[in-house]
Amino acid sequence: MSDFIWRPTPEYIENANVTRLMRRHGIDDFNDLVRRSQEDIEWFWSAAVEDLGIDFFKPYDQLLDVSAGPQWPRWFTGGTVNLTYNCVDRHGASELAGNRALVWEGEDGEVRSLTYAELTNQVNKVANGLLAAGIGLGDAVGVYMPMVPEAVIALYAVAKIGAIYMPIFSGFGAPAVATRLNDAQAKALITADGFYRRGSKVDMKSVADLAVKESPSVEHVFVWPRFGEVTLDPKDRLWGEAFGAASAELDAPHLDPETPFMIAYTSGTTGRPKGSVHVHGGFLVKIAEEVAYQLDVRPGQVLYWVTDMGWIMGPLEMVGGHAAGAAVFMYEGAPNYPEVDRLWAMVESHRINALGVSPTLVRALMPGGDEMVARHDLSSLRLLASTGEPWNPEPYRWFHEIVGGGRLPIMNLSGGTEVGACFLGQSPVIPTKVCSLGTPSLGMAVDVYGPDGTPVRGEVSELVCTKPWPSQTRGFWNASERYLETYWSRFDGVWVHGDWASIDSDGYWFLHGRSDDTLNIAGKRIGPAEFESAAVDHPAVVECAAVGVPDEIKGTAVWCFCILRPEVEASDELRAEVKEVIVGELGKAFSPSQIRFVTELPKTRSAKILRRAIKAKVVGEDPGDLSSLENPSALEAIEKSLP
Repeated sequence: MSDFIWRPTPEYIENANVTRLMRRHGIDDFNDLVRRSQEDIEWFWSAAVEDLGIDFFKPYDQLLDVSAGPQWPRWFTGGTVNLTYNCVDRHGASELAGNRALVWEGEDGEVRSLTYAELTNQVNKVANGLLAAGIGLGDAVGVYMPMVPEAVIALYAVAKIGAIYMPIFSGFGAPAVATRLNDAQAKALITADGFYRRGSKVDMKSVADLAVKESPSVEHVFVWPRFGEVTLDPKDRLWGEAFGAASAELDAPHLDPETPFMIAYTSGTTGRPKGSVHVHGGFLVKIAEEVAYQLDVRPGQVLYWVTDMGWIMGPLEMVGGHAAGAAVFMYEGAPNYPEVDRLWAMVESHRINALGVSPTLVRALMPGGDEMVARHDLSSLRLLASTGEPWNPEPYRWFHEIVGGGRLPIMNLSGGTEVGACFLGQSPVIPTKVCSLGTPSLGMAVDVYGPDGTPVRGEVSELVCTKPWPSQTRGFWNASERYLETYWSRFDGVWVHGDWASIDSDGYWFLHGRSDDTLNIAGKRIGPAEFESAAVDHPAVVECAAVGVPDEIKGTAVWCFCILRPEVEASDELRAEVKEVIVGELGKAFSPSQIRFVTELPKTRSAKILRRAIKAKVVGEDPGDLSSLENPSALEAIEKSLP
C-alpha cells in the first residue's frame, strides 16, 4: 500500500469543477460520485453534458442504444452536434472571442498565438478551401504535420465539414505514412515542409511525397511552409494558395453524433496498424468531461501536454482544453533542447497552469539536476498530470516535490487510443498516493478480473470495463473482427484492456504494465514495471526496461537494461548491487538473470518504452512494426550491451 503524498486544501476543493457537479446533484463525497457514475452511466453522462454546457443543435432522444451489444454502442441518438462548433465556433462568438485559444513556441524561439475569434476565422478558411477541393462528409484526410497551430486548424477544419481527421505522427517515415493513407483510403493529405528538432531541420515534404506516390487514393496535398522553400508536385498546393482567399464564414453542419470524427492509428506488434474510429458526439463529451473534472481546466487557464498531434494526447488536449474555453500551449521541438531546462523555461514564460508529461520524460529530465528546475518561477502551475506508463516512486516523488514544490497534485491518468480517453484517473478533490491512479474515471465501469472472469481484490490481474462509454472506439477501420478479437473475445460482453491492475485497501488503483508484457517466472506472474521500479531504487540507475527471455529451467529469465547516471561508471560490482536491490524488493525467486547497462532505451515519441523491440534484439526475433520508434540508435545500444 502506498502513502498519501498530497491532500487537497479546502480552497482547492471549493473551486474544483467537479465540486460544482457534485453540488448540483446533492453529492457530498467524491467516492459516492464515482460509484453512482459507474452504477448509473446514463444518469452520469446526461448530467455531464448539462453541467459542461455542451451544445447539441437538436437534443438527443436517447442517451445510449446498446441494441447491437456493448461492443457497438450508439450514444446521443436522435440528436445533432458538431465537435468543432463546441470547441471553436461558440467561443469565437462569445465573451471568450478575445481570449487566447492557442499559444505556440517554435524550437527556434518564435512565439505565436491565436484568439478564439482568430482560430474560428482560420478554421473556416481551411474548411471552405477543403470543400472547394471536393472534400466533404466521410472523406478521410491525413494530417501529417509538426506541432504548429496549423495542425490544430486542420483538425478542426476537417472535423467541421464532417470529413474524417486522420492524425499521423510527425516522426513517421514514408512507409508508415503510406500504410495509414492507404488503409483509410485518404482523399487528401495536409502536411508541412518540415520542422525544427534539436537544432536541425527535419524534412517532412520529401517523406510526404514518397508516401503519396504509394497512395493512389490521395487526390490533393496541401503544404504549409515552415521554412518557405517548397518544391511542389502536381497534386500539391501551398497552404496560402489553397486557403488564404477562402471565406472566413461557415456555419457548422448539424451532424449525427455517430458521424466519424477521427481515425487514430496505433502500431501493432504484427500486421498493419489498427485504426480506432472515434465519433463527434462521444469523443467530444468524454474528453470535455475528463479535462474539466480530472485536469480541472477552465477559461483563462493554459494547458500543456508534452505530446504530438499524431498520438491520442494531442487531440485530447486540444478538444478538452478548447471545449473548456481554455488556452492550449504547443511546442515544436525537443523539451530538453538547447538546454535541459527548456520545459521549465516555457512553463515560466507562458504561465502554464496544467502540465502533462510521461514518466519517461521525467526520468530523462531528472539527471539535469534540481537546480535546473529551481532557476525558474513555476508558481503559475495549479496541477501536474501524467500518462503513458506506470510510474516508479523516485521519479514520481521528484516530479511532485521538485517540480510541484510539494504543493500540487499529480493527476495520473491511464486509458488508450481505443478508449479515446481514460479508464482511470486521479481527481483533484481527493488525496493522492505515490504512483497511484486514484479512482476509476467518472462514468467508467472498470474492474479487475481474475482468470475466471470474476472480480478480484488484493492481487494483480486484468483491467476490464463492463459497460460502454461515449468515446469507446466504434471498431477498427475496415477491421471489425480484429477489434472484437482484441478486446471482446475473452469474457462475454466485457472489454479486456490488456493492462495489469490492482486496487489497494483504500480503494486506490495501480497499474503494473501491459498484461502481454507479463513475465511468468517459475509459474509466478509479475509485470516488468516491478523489476524496473526496484532497479531505479538503486541510486546509480536512472531508468530501466525489463524483458523476459526464454529459459529452460524457469521458463522465463529476466534481463534488465539500465541507464546509469552520467557520473557513474559501469562495473561488475555495480551489476551485482543492482541485482541485490531487485532481489531485496521482489525476493530471490525474481532475481534477474542479466543486468545490462545501456546509454538509451528504444522509445516512441510519446515516450513509451518498446520492450518487444528489446526482447527481439536479445532473442533474434522480428521486432514487428517499428514505425513509432523515435531513436533507432537505442537498438544498436541494446545490441552492443549483449554478452
